[in-house]
Amino acid sequence: MNTDINNCCGTKRITTALLLAAGTGSRLFPLTKSSPKCLTLVNEKSILARLVTNLKKQGFKRLVIVTGHEQKCIVDYLGDKSGDLNIEYIHSPLYKTTNNIYSLWMAKNIINEPFVLFESDLVLSSTLLDDMVYPDRMAVALMQPWLNGTTVSIDQTNMVTQFQQGTSDSYSDIRYKTVNIYSFSLQSWQAIVKRLNQYIEAGDVNCYYETVFSEMVDSKSLSLNSVSFDHKPWYEIDTIEDLAKAELLFPVPEQKVVRHENSIV
Repeated sequence: MNTDINNCCGTKRITTALLLAAGTGSRLFPLTKSSPKCLTLVNEKSILARLVTNLKKQGFKRLVIVTGHEQKCIVDYLGDKSGDLNIEYIHSPLYKTTNNIYSLWMAKNIINEPFVLFESDLVLSSTLLDDMVYPDRMAVALMQPWLNGTTVSIDQTNMVTQFQQGTSDSYSDIRYKTVNIYSFSLQSWQAIVKRLNQYIEAGDVNCYYETVFSEMVDSKSLSLNSVSFDHKPWYEIDTIEDLAKAELLFPVPEQKVVRHENSIV
């Protein structure tokens, strides 16, 4: 996708990111017993540090983080600024009994501009965000046997046409795994907030935000253009096994050897 086309059409780059980092990361225990999932190290660099680096490379100016489990660790680690990136926090006191739909809803009063939504368990190359910094897009990857979770169908114009919860049933069409990175225009976000409010007011705080996105795509009140992450370096880390696989994709950079007269550093 040519970003020059986006610019000439008047679509501005997004400079605000929202990170949902409230969960306990129970499937990564014991690594997350006293630390949030986003501070898990992937070859000596945390998931959160990798994301912040990627955001700064892409010119983001604002990062809002919804915290919960061990939130003080995140605040102490990042502070309120990293280079030109301003960092703000929203604490979800109900993180133990709610799911990501509630975390997303928590951001309704603090974000009033286009933004990119991230989950706290993703590692990826910063170049993958090149086409995600424009509104109303969704990262996807062609479904593979070792992947699981929510999938979507897309049409010939790369628009998302339907969400499917889980992948246990057989299917004949081509499915794409959600990578859990979304970008939203202000208009889309305002429509999403209205639907989120309905769920929260009804007490439905323990489901996934994909339920809302799915309903809105079905009713054509939300349009998302898919961005392919196929055969590109990204990984979703839910378990210790996932972490091991991610470390194969993102190895420790080789250190340059500097030779001095009596030593090597």
